[in-house]
Amino acid sequence: MKIKLSIMNFLQFAVWGAYLTSMGTFLGKNGFGESIGTFYATQGIVSLFFPAIIGMVADRFIQAQRLYQICHFVSALAMLGVWHFGSGEINFSAMYSCFFLGIGFYMSSLSLSYSVAYNALDKAKMDTVKDFPPIRVWGTVGFIATMWVVDLLGFQATSQQFLVSGLLGIALALYANIVPKCEIKTSEGKKSFASMLGLDAFKLFADKRMAMFFIFSMLLGVALQITNSYANPFITSFENIKEFADTFGVKHANILISLSQISETLCILLIPFFLKKFGIKRVVLIAMVAWSLRFLFFGLGNPGGGVWLFVLSCIVYGVAFDFFNVSGSLFVDKETDKSIRSSAQGLFMLMTNGIGATIGTLMAQKIINANVFSQTEPMAVWDGWQTSWFIFAGYAFTVAVLFALLFKYKHKIE
Repeated sequence: MKIKLSIMNFLQFAVWGAYLTSMGTFLGKNGFGESIGTFYATQGIVSLFFPAIIGMVADRFIQAQRLYQICHFVSALAMLGVWHFGSGEINFSAMYSCFFLGIGFYMSSLSLSYSVAYNALDKAKMDTVKDFPPIRVWGTVGFIATMWVVDLLGFQATSQQFLVSGLLGIALALYANIVPKCEIKTSEGKKSFASMLGLDAFKLFADKRMAMFFIFSMLLGVALQITNSYANPFITSFENIKEFADTFGVKHANILISLSQISETLCILLIPFFLKKFGIKRVVLIAMVAWSLRFLFFGLGNPGGGVWLFVLSCIVYGVAFDFFNVSGSLFVDKETDKSIRSSAQGLFMLMTNGIGATIGTLMAQKIINANVFSQTEPMAVWDGWQTSWFIFAGYAFTVAVLFALLFKYKHKIE
């Protein structure tokens, strides 16, 4: 069962890794650089409603593993549409429409993948807390694998990356046939529409401390997709500067960026120790400072003699991402009543990956369009990138200072 679920997680994130970090380069190279933020913001926008609707269908009408298959089939076909309309003479509106549909069903499949995995582990009499994390790590391995494949095949600047994603999505939809069936829950009585949508969790805002935590989750969520959107276009832009044109980073930006995901797989193992030792406030503060350093190192580095700063940026990403996302989820689980824990997790995701990430990518798009894509001279473009990264670093550090001053929490050493 562990092997089956590990393969499922590998494919789940391999589908995403095929384009998430390189899509910005494809758009930029084909004259749509000013729309990079719009594409990445779409992930946040669809996360506001797609997963909730699909989740209600899974709870009431269709078994989760069957709906999981349907989501991947639809998403895969839509991504093949992105590949088709993004090849040759690009049809932007058709390409974006396919992407909107594809990412909507993919984000829904992402939430369903957890339900399917937990159900399978429960049926196999396994401990989800102990047995799921090693399975989930294979998802990050899958993400890294397709980043490398797209890079080495030369697909970073072409729509072929969506072909890779679409084919993997179809393979996963077929593979999901071997996953144990999930039962439709009908014995718990009727739930209100608001409860099914997770809206009952909003009463947590009545608790000042939880309200503050969710607000800061949204503010830090602004940073989540900025480097996914723009790190690859930033590094590959150095090809126009003779000194850096033939460097490894410029030619293999995806492989360089994949160090971030490698760091992520290692840092997740540190979370239990840090939470026990320092508590949620200090752990999230560490994440906030790490986000600031993530952006700062990008601003200071280059793919030549300064490539070590890019490497440092990738290393601190693991701390920035895991210490916020995973630790925040654990804090929400611990601090909320059992009756609304699932809804509370949904609210945390809504504030971070929904509202926060959407605002962040649209904000980043405005800043980068003004500083980078308005320039034509290579050195002016580099200067524009530096200015943008420094703005993002300053934002993350400001959020960290405010969090330190305003979020009240006393850690009790266990």
